[in-house]
Amino acid sequence: KLLVAPLNMRTRFVDLIAREAANARAGLPARIVVKVNQLEDGPICEALCDASNAGVPIDLIVRGFCCLRPGIAGLTENIRVRSIVGRFLEHGRVFHFATGSEDPLAGDFLLGSADWMDRNLSRRVEAVAPVENRHLREPLWEGRQLPLAARPNAWAMPAPGRR
Repeated sequence: KLLVAPLNMRTRFVDLIAREAANARAGLPARIVVKVNQLEDGPICEALCDASNAGVPIDLIVRGFCCLRPGIAGLTENIRVRSIVGRFLEHGRVFHFATGSEDPLAGDFLLGSADWMDRNLSRRVEAVAPVENRHLREPLWEGRQLPLAARPNAWAMPAPGRR
């Protein structure tokens, strides 16, 4: 159940993203919400673009740099990128995949240490674990860890990729 870099983490994340794309193409509920500090891994970005083209709504909460430009027609039009700037570095990484369910708490939740960066997925030992208990998923979805609502210290990246 554990995703471990550099062994299987990138492959498993790409598979989870592809599953959401397949669900969207099949007319099932699909959604991806991710909170990381950085996003620059090529295979992950490609998988997210494919999922966006399949119609998957994707919310990325990226504190630092993000190499994926949102809102580009035919490429990333279903992707929104937010950044939350604060005094302290956010350490928790949270990953949510709808898995064909309208109920977000029925989807897959994962917590871990890895950003979606080549160095984290290829050259470091990182771990991500599933959160299987529904009771423990509630605070993750209800805004404590996946802050999708407008906040004074948050900004959304527009399509040109600039703040």
